[in-house]
Parts: sequence; structure tokens; C-alpha cells
Amino acid sequence: MAKTILPIGPYHPLQEEPEFFTLTVEGERITDIDVRVGYNHRGIEKLSESKTFDQSTFVIERICGICSTSHPFAFTRAVEDIFPMEVPERAQYIRTIIAEGERIHSHLLWLGLAGHFLGYNTVFMWAWKLREEILDVMEILSGNRNNYAMFRPGGVRRDIKPEDIPAALRRIDSIVPTLEMLKNAVIDDPVLHARTKGVGVLSKADSIRYSAVGPTARASGVARDLRKNCPYGAYDKVEWNMIVTQNGDVFDKAVVRILETFESIKIIKTCLDHLPEGEIDANITSVPPGEGIGHIEAPRGETFHYVRSDGTNRPVRHKVRAPTFMNLPTFKATIVGETLADATIILAAIDPCYCCTERMAVRDETGRTLLHGPDLVRLSQEKTERIRREMGAEPR
Repeated sequence: MAKTILPIGPYHPLQEEPEFFTLTVEGERITDIDVRVGYNHRGIEKLSESKTFDQSTFVIERICGICSTSHPFAFTRAVEDIFPMEVPERAQYIRTIIAEGERIHSHLLWLGLAGHFLGYNTVFMWAWKLREEILDVMEILSGNRNNYAMFRPGGVRRDIKPEDIPAALRRIDSIVPTLEMLKNAVIDDPVLHARTKGVGVLSKADSIRYSAVGPTARASGVARDLRKNCPYGAYDKVEWNMIVTQNGDVFDKAVVRILETFESIKIIKTCLDHLPEGEIDANITSVPPGEGIGHIEAPRGETFHYVRSDGTNRPVRHKVRAPTFMNLPTFKATIVGETLADATIILAAIDPCYCCTERMAVRDETGRTLLHGPDLVRLSQEKTERIRREMGAEPR
């Protein structure tokens, strides 16, 4: 049977971000895949190096709206690792609360999109309705529904007011019955079973071989979660369970994320009930020369930040590694051999976040940089003018 090359992207109705997949198919069967990223690069690392350590947290929050706490959490831990130093206990609890609220709304966002990709829009609407409730909780606690601006090196910017805690707990408790209903609907639905069980399987061996992280790895039986394996924040001070399944298919990836939302609710409620008294900020006045690393368990897996200081008030090097960067290569193991109809949900099963992942450098085979920042701006402007002329518009 003849092979056909089928491009998906870089812009596609079912893709929330620009990315480019080239599928090789024989009939309806996928025989190969090539993934190209680089359509969403915004130079966050370089921007961070032009800001103070405190200012950088606001820039880093904008790496991704869904991971707007994950990246500042990892960055602040990297800065604190340069000293090293102890963050006040109350700040550790507040950081954990905000991070787990983000995990819930991120998992619900993915669940809704997964339902949409499968044509099951009831799941989409219920999941996103619940997500609104969690965003309301985050607004009560931080003042913002996204980009919470809570983190800073040495602690947090704002305290959680005692009078806000009862309202937050009531709102969290109110969503549990609906979340249970949604869990049962997904786990027991025969149509969803038919579309997701045994589809896009990532074996435990392949998960380890590709160094998969987060729910993608835990759905394949890899019991790896930084909150347990390398505790930070308040994760070693509260009771919660790591969710691990064994089948590695799309269904198990959904199950892991759904069950993790219940664990996150447990963590938030425990932290709010036992929030210690004390300071919320170590009041860092300067950062010494040195290097630091910070890694945390984001909703999609391990987020890693590296920071180098020369003793001034801003980083001289800042490097980010997002979890999608590690999970993308697993497509080679999960999509080859599957049918074209299942391609979209398999690609979505890792919960990709391409705006977190994007890195771009144009170099030759010796590693010499061929294009610098001004070159890229010039090429973009030239292409824009060329398109305007082709459309018959007047040049600027």
C-alpha cells in the first residue's frame, strides 16, 4: 500500500497552539510521525536576564497561562538554591495551596479538551464548568483567577487572610459531588472506553526509555512524582497519595488526572486547615554569585529551572525545561501503528503545552549562530510586507 504524508498544523482547528506534526500513513494506519516546534518562541529566558530577580517572576508567569504558578515556583526555588536559604513555613504552605489549585484547573481544562476532541462535548462543558469554580477559589485566595503573582524569591507576595479561608473551603467542598459525578461518567462510560482503552499505549519500558514525566509516566506504572520523591513546599507535611496506573493508554492518562484532582483537594484543605502562623517572606535583599536549580511537579510533570547569578540584582543565565519537552518524543512509541482517527486524542493525551516548550536557535553544523534576534525581526517584517503585497494591500 502506498504511503501518504499527512500534515497536521502548524495551525489547525483542534490545536490550541501552533505546532506541526507530519504523519506518514498507509491507508488509515500511521507508520511514522515527525514533530516540529518553534512557532511560538517569545524569548522568555533572554527577557528574564534583563530583569531583576524579583521582576523576573512576573515575566516567567507569562510563559504559560495554565502553568502560571509552576514556572515561578521552580524559578524561585532555583534562586533560593543559590544561597541556599530557608523559606518561612507559612509561605511554603501558601505556595503549595496555589500550586495545587493550579493542578486542579489544569487537569480539568485537559479533561474538557479531551472530551471535545472525542466529540463528547458533555464532558467538555461539565469539566470547564467545574474549572470555573476552582478559578473562583483561586481568586478568593490570591485576588487573581490566572497569573496569581503570588511567588517571589524568599516567599510569597501576599498572605491568605483568615476571613477568606471559610469561603474557600465551602467552595471547594461544593465541587466534590459534581467532580465525583464527572469521574464516574468518564470511568464507567462504554463509549469513552472504546475510544481510549488500548489506544496510544506507552509501556513502562518506553516511558523510562523516553524519560517521560508527570501523569504521562505515572499512567504507565512509573511511580515518579517530585512531590513525593523530592519533597518541597508542604508536601511532606500533609497526607496524600501518588496516583499510578499500569496500562499507559489514553484512558489511564485520563484516570490519573481525574484522581489527582481529588488528592489536590485533600492537600489544599489540609494546608488551609493547618496554615501555620508566621512570616511569609524572607526579605531577600541581594543574591550572591553562584548557580541554583529548582524543579517542581507541575500538572504536566517536572518543570526545571536553572539560574546563574554574578552577584548583581539580575540573573546572567536562566534556562527553562518544561515537561512537554520530555513527553513529546513519546509520540514515536504511542502513535505509530494506530489509526488516523485516534491521532488527535493520542497527541493530546500528554497534555502538551507548547508555549512552555518552545526553544529556537538557528545554527549551522558547527554550532555557530547564523541568525540573531534582529535578524529574526527583520525576516518577520519582510515576510509581513510580502504577504501584504500579495493581498494587494499598500506597503507600510
